[in-house]
Amino acid sequence: MRRLRVLVLMHSHLVPPADAERLTEKQQWLFKMELEVMRTLRALGHEGKALGVAEELSPIRQQVAEWRPHIVFNVLTHFHEVATYDAHVVSFLELLKQPYTGCNPRGIVLAGDKALSKKILAYHRIPCPAFAVFAPGCRTVRLPARMTFPVIVKSAVEHGSTGIAQASVVHDDKGLRERVEFVHRTLSTDAIAEQFIEGRELTVSVLGNERLQVFPPWELWFEKLPQRSEAIQTSRVKWDDDYAEKIGTRTGLARNLPKETAQQAEHIARRTYRALELSGFARIDLRMNQDGRLFVIEANCNPDLTPGEDFPESAKAAGIDYAPLLQRIINLGLGYKSAWKVE
Repeated sequence: MRRLRVLVLMHSHLVPPADAERLTEKQQWLFKMELEVMRTLRALGHEGKALGVAEELSPIRQQVAEWRPHIVFNVLTHFHEVATYDAHVVSFLELLKQPYTGCNPRGIVLAGDKALSKKILAYHRIPCPAFAVFAPGCRTVRLPARMTFPVIVKSAVEHGSTGIAQASVVHDDKGLRERVEFVHRTLSTDAIAEQFIEGRELTVSVLGNERLQVFPPWELWFEKLPQRSEAIQTSRVKWDDDYAEKIGTRTGLARNLPKETAQQAEHIARRTYRALELSGFARIDLRMNQDGRLFVIEANCNPDLTPGEDFPESAKAAGIDYAPLLQRIINLGLGYKSAWKVE
């Protein structure tokens, strides 16, 4: 295997310190993904260099010009603290004619907007919940006639469960107005209200560009969920390990899922990936109602690569360990047919 120069783009506050290997697992938690990516790239025989990105693009241009990496390994999730700006960083790499890992800019834009993505999925007759969008400053907050309560209210563009709590699931007009106002006030983004699908939370991970590999459906469940709580991944569940353990949060291969349903979930994930013009790798989030019907909630470009998270664990279930997975992601980035490669 050819030794590559790999420039790893990460947030400046997540660059692992020089003594990271001597820290405890708990101390490494904040930058665990970045540390594991760097460690694994070196184990694969590549020359990895971390580049912390804050509010300037010029360091990227400088490193590309001076170090001339074979590929940029992109683990950024936002830029200028704005979730939708991550697409612009990738666009900058395109303008530099620099190969990179993960999704292309168009796919990031389409998938990153929860309302826009659902419009595209609806056009392709891919099942997704009914929804309504409320922009900051809107005078009327009311569900359209086609929708009924309960609904779940969240940011239309943020990811990582940002702003999602048990209070996000609302059952009346008063609750809707209050939660929409909360999203506007705390996140300064459009709020989207989706028909709440009561049931199971599944994810299907996809790897590829022209040819796709779809991994087995994964599931999130709670063994000790408090009464009157909805089985959803709130911000607290995602980012508070102690609380997640307290309520028995578990992830793994979807439990007792009929073969036909698993195949349908994989088929829907493949169609979603194509409809949103994704590339590299992604995780498609679904909900399955009590009748076994599947609905696409959203597509996550460049999902978390921390060992133990859904994407790498579902890849492992498909027979791809962590190091080969990162190498596959690199190979897909090198092989992606960007516009500047077309003669």
